Amino acid sequence: MRAIISVYDKAGVVEFAEGLNELGIEIFSTGGTEELLRGAGVAVRAVEEITGFTEILGGRVKTLHPVIHAGILARRDDPKHMEELQELGITPFDLVVVNLYPFAQQVAEHDLTPEGALEHIDIGGPTLLRAAAKNYPWVVVVCDPRDYSDVLEALRRPGGVSLDLRRRLATKAYQHTAVYDTQIAGFLRPYDELFPDEMTIALRKLMPLRYGENPHQLAAFYADATVRPLPYGIVRGQQLHGKALSFNNTYDLDAAWQIVSDFASPTVVIVKHGNPCGLATGNDLAETYRRALECDPQSAFGGAVGTNRPVDAALAREIAQVFFEDLIAPSYSEEALDILRRKKDLRIIAAGGVRPLPGPGQPGPFDLDYKRVVGGFLVQTRDALPESALTRDVVTERHPTLEEITSLLFAWRAVKHVRSNAIVLAKKLALVGVGAGQMSRVDAVDIACRKAGERAVGAVLASDAFFPFPDGIERAAEAGVTAIIQPGGSIRDGEAIKAANRHGMAMIFTHQRHFRH
Repeated sequence: MRAIISVYDKAGVVEFAEGLNELGIEIFSTGGTEELLRGAGVAVRAVEEITGFTEILGGRVKTLHPVIHAGILARRDDPKHMEELQELGITPFDLVVVNLYPFAQQVAEHDLTPEGALEHIDIGGPTLLRAAAKNYPWVVVVCDPRDYSDVLEALRRPGGVSLDLRRRLATKAYQHTAVYDTQIAGFLRPYDELFPDEMTIALRKLMPLRYGENPHQLAAFYADATVRPLPYGIVRGQQLHGKALSFNNTYDLDAAWQIVSDFASPTVVIVKHGNPCGLATGNDLAETYRRALECDPQSAFGGAVGTNRPVDAALAREIAQVFFEDLIAPSYSEEALDILRRKKDLRIIAAGGVRPLPGPGQPGPFDLDYKRVVGGFLVQTRDALPESALTRDVVTERHPTLEEITSLLFAWRAVKHVRSNAIVLAKKLALVGVGAGQMSRVDAVDIACRKAGERAVGAVLASDAFFPFPDGIERAAEAGVTAIIQPGGSIRDGEAIKAANRHGMAMIFTHQRHFRH
């Protein structure tokens, strides 16, 4: 048997090669891998001994040679293939061990330009993997060091590597090269070509999940494996305490993190089933949390808490008084962790930092949002317009006060994170009522007002889309709301404005909506 070994990630490769030597398998290698194996005392031969060529073009061409690829691709059950190999003096290869030059890592760490990145694209490696995977009934292909032990164990057994394991390894190799090509294509894609005719998504499995949306559903958590992933959040987070995550835990934690990341000031949010049921900003985190909890303490039970500031002991003591399942923050003080870890059912996630707020300019290929439909995806840019792009047309006779404007802008940012139809009521930089996911907008207003109760008096209202009828404004006025921010654009805008004027309310049109289906 003969093997080719050419790897960038050299973890475990010496021990693996030593195992191949013990089995009498002849090893050929290139460059740094050959040097490492030879230095470790492994019997290894240079690929150039069979190709007759040294590495050329500065290393760009090493294994791209008919002697190599004919030895990999020849079908052992095809007499013509084997006769041709014999006539040409080519000996088949039975094992190909290759992992690829880390394009994504190099580009991310060194902030390379497209031109500079070209030198970090592996050509020979993917070609070897694809050739071996194509011929998997006769050639074992290994692209992951974690598979070394299984392959060695199989080689030592009578009958060698089973067809099932060969197929699994081939599948893994094709998936590996597909992700690699996706990373390169995504990086090279011009920023003005967000939606190319063909698109692939590169994903890397982070962990299995306890279960899906329901216990009878299986689930796993995958991270975007593009060249420049976001540096913080649930994907990059570290779990410090608690049971393993489920699908719903992960979803709510991500929702909480997205919401608090959208605010520059210290912010605390409480999320239930993907929607904020409490949100506040303020300088004192513990007090800010209390104000967020006051919005809807009943719904908050069993939810997820998020903050965009490190958790201190004062905030930890407040959180520990209520049953929550999940908590995400940039970091935690040791005293805070000591307090929170007493809650055995609380999952604690350290996000590592806060991603910067979206800035102006054209979105790039890494600012896309995907929604699954049966048989396909809907792809759009993220809802991340900068604050400077917000239109503020006062359409009523009364202009909002400075305090109302501050609360309106807070509410407008908050309503973006609530499922449509969405209504939020806010007062003094805290939500006091939320109406989410209703088929009728007036029902969403009614729920938000009922949740707010007496706190609706003097509050402001944000609506994620226009009011199709003035009934929602009438209901808000009845509850005591004094100012509204909404996109406008209904054929009945005039009726809505008249209703607001009739009740002495101020109203702003943004001419933008924030649907979140």
